[in-house]
Amino acid sequence: MSQSRRFAVRAAREINKDTFIQEWPEAGLVMLGAPADPRPSLRIENGEIIEMDGKLRDQFDMIDTFVARHSIRLDVAEEAMATDSLQLARMLVDIHVPRADVIRRMNGLTAAKLVEVVSHLNVVEMMMALQKMRVRRTPANQAHVTNRKDSPALLAADAAEAAFRGFAEIETTVGVARYAPWNALAVLVGSQTGRSGVLTQCAVEEAMSLQLAMKGLTTYAETLSVYGTDPAFIDGDDTPWSKGFLASAYASRGVKIRFTSGTGSEALMAHANGHSMLYLEALCLLMTKGAGSQGVQNGSISCIALPESLPGGVAGVAAENLLAAMLDLEVATGNDAMASHSDIRKSAKLMLQFLPGSDFIFSGYSSIPKQDNMFGGGNLDADDLDDYLVLQRDMKVDGGLRPVREEETLAVRRRAAEALAVVFEAFGFPPITRAEIDRAVAGYASSDMPDRDMAADLAAAERFLTGPETVLGAVRALAKNGFPDIARNILEIERQRVIGDYLQPAAIFTRDFDVLSGVTDANDYRGPGTGYRLTGPRWDEICDIPQAYDPQLPQTPVSGITLELEECGETIVGSGPEVVIAVGPAFGTRLQQTVNDLPLASVLGQLLAGIAEEGVPARLIKIYRTSDLGQISFEGSRLSGSGIAIGIQSKGTTVIHRRGLLPLNNLELFSQASQLSLEHYHRIGRNAAGYALGRPVEPLLVPVDNMARLKYIVKTTILHRHETECVESGRPPELLRIKPRSRV
Repeated sequence: MSQSRRFAVRAAREINKDTFIQEWPEAGLVMLGAPADPRPSLRIENGEIIEMDGKLRDQFDMIDTFVARHSIRLDVAEEAMATDSLQLARMLVDIHVPRADVIRRMNGLTAAKLVEVVSHLNVVEMMMALQKMRVRRTPANQAHVTNRKDSPALLAADAAEAAFRGFAEIETTVGVARYAPWNALAVLVGSQTGRSGVLTQCAVEEAMSLQLAMKGLTTYAETLSVYGTDPAFIDGDDTPWSKGFLASAYASRGVKIRFTSGTGSEALMAHANGHSMLYLEALCLLMTKGAGSQGVQNGSISCIALPESLPGGVAGVAAENLLAAMLDLEVATGNDAMASHSDIRKSAKLMLQFLPGSDFIFSGYSSIPKQDNMFGGGNLDADDLDDYLVLQRDMKVDGGLRPVREEETLAVRRRAAEALAVVFEAFGFPPITRAEIDRAVAGYASSDMPDRDMAADLAAAERFLTGPETVLGAVRALAKNGFPDIARNILEIERQRVIGDYLQPAAIFTRDFDVLSGVTDANDYRGPGTGYRLTGPRWDEICDIPQAYDPQLPQTPVSGITLELEECGETIVGSGPEVVIAVGPAFGTRLQQTVNDLPLASVLGQLLAGIAEEGVPARLIKIYRTSDLGQISFEGSRLSGSGIAIGIQSKGTTVIHRRGLLPLNNLELFSQASQLSLEHYHRIGRNAAGYALGRPVEPLLVPVDNMARLKYIVKTTILHRHETECVESGRPPELLRIKPRSRV
C-alpha cells in the first residue's frame, strides 16, 4: 500500500496496467546485444559462403544454409561486409547517398552485420532512414474487417466503408474456419463497392488461403510466417524452402504475397536460443528476401507486448521495420495488435511509422469496433478514426485515409450489403434479409446483427468451397441485377491477376487500376523538397474533416433568442448609486451569444435583474472605441454615478470595475466566460449593486475548468475577431435601451 496518495493515483493509471520486465538474454528477452549474438563475418570461396557470422559451413543449421544460398548477394558481399557499420548507418540518413546505392550494399550483408548497422541509429534517425528506404513513394494503409458473428452483410458493409475511407488493402479472418469462403467473398464484394482496386485477403490456414485465391476470392496473402531459429520453424512444421515454394504457388496464380515475422516470436515459443530479438528478426528478413517474397509484415505483430516490456522495445520494433526496408522489401509496419493500455503510449509507438510513412503504416488498422476484431484487438480501431484523420491534418502527413461524411458512407454500406445479398441469392446461399441489411448499414457492431442459421450457413460455405463455383458467378449475378460497376471492378481485379503487374514490390492499385509500386512509384526521397510531398488535391482532401467549420460564416444563435438594442444618443456621467453596464461593440448586433452559447439577451436580463434586486438603477451603454475588456469597464466606471461598472465583452467575459482603478485592475474579474451560467451573471449584477451602495460584498468564485482553454480558445478567437471588427475608434459611448420585443 502506497503511503503517498500521489503515487497511489499514478499507480492506477493505464500505463501501469502494462507489463514491464528486466532483460533476460538467455531466454531471448532482450531486444539487442545478447551475449550469444554473433559478431559479423563472411568468407566466400569458389562462389560459396564458407563462413558466416562466426559459423563455418559444416556448422550451418537449416536457416543458415538457406540464407547463405539464397539471401546474400555474393557480388557485393565482400565490399559491403568490409564497409564500417557506422559508415553504412550514416549512408541510411545521408540525403546525398541515393537509396539504390544503399540497397546494393545492404543486400550483401549478413544478419549480424545488418543488426550492427541499425544499432548505430537512434529512433529519430531510424525514422529518417525509413522515410528514405521504404520501397514505394506513396504511403498507404491496410484495414482489418472482421466480426464475431461472421455476419456476411456486416462484413460487406464494413469492407465498403474501409475502402471508401481510403484503405488500399483489407484483411479479414474468421471466427469459425469453415466460414472462410463467405468472409472472403463478402469482403471482396464490399471492397469493390467502396473503391475500385482495393486488394483483399482472408487470413486462414495456408492451404485454405491458397484455395480461396484459386476461387478468385482473394488477391494477396501474408499468412506465411517465418522464424529465426530451427526449433521454432520445426514447431511450425515448416522450413524456409517450403515457405518459398508456397510463395511461388501464390505468385503463379497472380496473388501478391508477403511473409510475416516479428521480434519476440521465437522467445514466445521458448526457442530463442539465447539470441536477441532483433538478430533473429534479421535472419527472418533474409529468409523472406531469399524466398522471393515481395515483402513482409513485421513490427512484432501479435507479439508486440513482449518487446514492449523490455528496455528499448519500441525502438527495436522501429529497427525491424527499417531492416525490412533496407533489404528492399515491401513492409507493412505492424501497429495492428493492441500495444498498450495507455493511449499515450499507443500513439507514441504509432508515430515511428506514421511520421516517416511506410508501404503500409498498419498491417491491419482495426476499422471495425474493438469488440469485433477477431485478430485479437487493434492498436487503433473504428472509434479512433476521427483521431487518426486529425493527426494526418495536424502533422501534414499522409496516413492513407480520407475524411468521409455520414450520409455518403451509409449509402456505400447499404449498396455493398445489397450487392452481397444478390450474390447469395444467385449462389443459392441462405438469404441475407432486409433486416440484416438495415442493421449492417446503421448498426455499431455484430452485437446489433440478427443471428443466422449457422449450420445452414456452414453447409452452404462448404459446398461453395468444394464445388465448381468461382468468383465469376458473383460477377455475373452483380452484372445482371443492378450492380454492373461492382461487377466490373471485381472482373478487373481478376484480369489484373492474369496481367501480374501488381506482383511488383509494394504494389497497390489506384482507383483507376493503375499500379503504384517500387517500379512505377519508386521512393525518390533525397532530403528536403524531394520524395513524396503532401500537396494539392490530396492535402485539400485530408484538411476537409467534417467537424471543421468555416470561421467566416456568421454566428447562428443556438437558442433562437435574439437581443435588439437601440441607441439613445451619447451618454453622460451619471449621479447617485447607479451601476453602468458597458458592453462591447458587437454586443447584440453582430454577436448574439457567449462563447458557451448563452443568449446575450438572457445574460443581460440576469445582470439587470441582479442589480434591480438590490434596489439600484442601471444604465446600459455601448463602448465603440475598443474591444478590450479592461478599457470597456474603465469607460463604464468613468460614466457611472457610483463609479461602479460591469464591463462585458460579447463573448461573455465580464469584470466589475470601480472608478479610480487602472484598466487592468478591478474589483472582480470573471475571465473564464465558458464557466459562467445565467445564475452567475445574476450574482454579478447583485455584487455590482452592493459595491455601488458601499456595502461589504463577498466576491463570486466561479468553477475553474483546466480544459477550458483547449475547448474554447478557437471559438474565443473567432468571437473576439468579430468584436474587434466592430470597433469604431473615434466614436463616443452610446446610451442603449432594449427594444420591447427582445426576450430578456
